[in-house]
Amino acid sequence: MPITLPATLPAFDVLSKEGVMVMTPERAETQEIRPLRIGLLNLMPKKIQTENQFARLIGATPLQIDFQLIRMTEHQTKNTAAEHMETFYHSFAEVAEAGTKFDGLIITGAPIEHLPFEEVTYWRELQQVMDWTQTHVHSTFGVCWGGMAMINHFHGVGKHMLDAKAFGCFPQTNLAPTSPYLRGFSDELVIPVSRWTEMRQAEVDAAPGLRTLLGSDDTGPCLIEDAVHRALYIFNHFEYDSDTLKQEYDRDVAAGTPINVPMNYYPDDDPSKKPLNRWRSHAHLLYGNWINELYQTTPYDLENIGH
Repeated sequence: MPITLPATLPAFDVLSKEGVMVMTPERAETQEIRPLRIGLLNLMPKKIQTENQFARLIGATPLQIDFQLIRMTEHQTKNTAAEHMETFYHSFAEVAEAGTKFDGLIITGAPIEHLPFEEVTYWRELQQVMDWTQTHVHSTFGVCWGGMAMINHFHGVGKHMLDAKAFGCFPQTNLAPTSPYLRGFSDELVIPVSRWTEMRQAEVDAAPGLRTLLGSDDTGPCLIEDAVHRALYIFNHFEYDSDTLKQEYDRDVAAGTPINVPMNYYPDDDPSKKPLNRWRSHAHLLYGNWINELYQTTPYDLENIGH
């Protein structure tokens, strides 16, 4: 079954050409099933790239997905055309006022990890979003800074600056092979990492109700389940395209910013060679497993979410 997207959203053409099943809302309305409603609270500056990345993953399951894009109310993006934002996005204030409920919500990362949470201009509203998920979202997936924000808000777990950027494809250990979210996962895998901060396993362990599913001796906890808040927190980037780390590396090199060649990414660590994607299959597994859990556990009547 397809993911439902407006025909004019850039991701519609991108995914269609890749063979992902997509459907217009008009076509979806003719089908006698209830699609899963999944929102993307997009905090990344490159909105369209991020839309494509997450739509690609959640559109690869056999279920019909109603994909809705959300932005912070007052924050104005400088990297995406205003027309695109006006056409495809709803502000959180609009979503909250309408009383819209979601089977799933993804809160993306944001390139602001050097700031204390309380100094982020939209932190107060994001706190409202996170509290709102407890009554209006069946399951929330916080990604990178979004996951750090959620685990800090609900559990007080802090983020810590690293001496050097964790940058590359780092091995992870499957710590919970029986978790439904890790169904089909290998015992070890790699995932793209790109951050200046870390969460510490000892602090995660000290917070009641958290379970680390994936982790690394080099980069710390990767994927955490928070059953009480019906949430997953992932601090790394399964959604990255094959060349996303390359784009970041080339950008920093061009700007003269000190940066290491991303670890375990280019063949022979040679930036002149085409990077290898070593995480795609596990990316699809994780998001497919999450969507399957949504399908199995969410109320059929959306209005019953949060009760």
